[in-house]
Amino acid sequence: MTTTAPSPAGTDAPTGTQAETAELPTALAARTTPTALWNDSAEIGELRRSIAWGAVGATCNPVIALAAIGADRPRWTARLRELAAERPTAGESELGWAVVEELSVEAATLLLPAFEASGGRNGRLSVQTDPRLHRDADALVEQAVRFSGLAPNVIVKIPATRTGIVAMEEAAYRGVSLNATVSFTVPQALAVAEAVERGLDRRAAEGLPEQEFGHVCTIMGGRLDDWLKVWVASQRLLVDPGHLEWAGVAALKKAHHLFVERGYRVRILSAAFRNVLQWSELQGGDLVVSPPFDWQARINENRVPVRPHAVDEPVAREHLDALLALPEFRRAYDEDGMTPEEFEDFGATRRTLRQFLEADAALDALVRDVLVPA
Repeated sequence: MTTTAPSPAGTDAPTGTQAETAELPTALAARTTPTALWNDSAEIGELRRSIAWGAVGATCNPVIALAAIGADRPRWTARLRELAAERPTAGESELGWAVVEELSVEAATLLLPAFEASGGRNGRLSVQTDPRLHRDADALVEQAVRFSGLAPNVIVKIPATRTGIVAMEEAAYRGVSLNATVSFTVPQALAVAEAVERGLDRRAAEGLPEQEFGHVCTIMGGRLDDWLKVWVASQRLLVDPGHLEWAGVAALKKAHHLFVERGYRVRILSAAFRNVLQWSELQGGDLVVSPPFDWQARINENRVPVRPHAVDEPVAREHLDALLALPEFRRAYDEDGMTPEEFEDFGATRRTLRQFLEADAALDALVRDVLVPA
């Protein structure tokens, strides 16, 4: 893959207006391929610019929500004080999540035009269930139903663990639009798709309304890359690092092809970007790519070429053979590489759940500093 040098500042570098960005790579890909661009943040300023670059959706998680609140700390600190006055018995977690809900609804409003234009397939704002509920399927379902009612275009994230898979089927049955998260592997993606299909089939059997729910299944390709690098080091193996950069891309391509082949009513979503391949290698498919805003900016600044059939191009044999020599990659890549009972103990799952739980704790601390200043 070749790229051109970034445009000098002050010439044709991205500025975020529709007229100036119409032919930037992200906008061109959105206009000429079925691949949807979502922004991996609900921060309002970034989302506005990303929409101008072709974005028709956005995602959020505890880490992203914390960053979005931090990006406009004075505003959200003032709002927390107001909420605390309105809810004198509310604790840190309740107040923190109230802000996350408000931030999400505001972002969802920006995406309503894309939601309406696509009949509900796009224009979605992802809201993640509280990671502290990851062991309780019933609690996940109840929170998913609540979040689903925040705005017509909300899509709710549930982790792709054994417990989360159970919750997803029930939530899909109850009419919640879903985005599977804490998901890194082909076996997880297949389990998610089957769970959603069961939920939708139950709806149909009971004559419940059928509609475009816009279901997606995230594969956090960069986090799979991260975990394999940690695993390789723990095994004292020497592997060309160039091969490891392709692990997430390989899993994403395989999962997408299986979803299309089997006719699942769920799309694959590429997230957790670590390299440009996780955008450039997935163009052309009916799937979603969700880069952080800064990655979109870099893609546009470097004029990364749009390859309309890239998703159908196989990963080079040298990379795939090197990866398949690693048992841990085979667990992530083979259709039956893991059972649902093993999902929660997969290294990337443990690491990501811990990070999300830590972000929840950091949000509590932020609220604590407002309620009880040092």
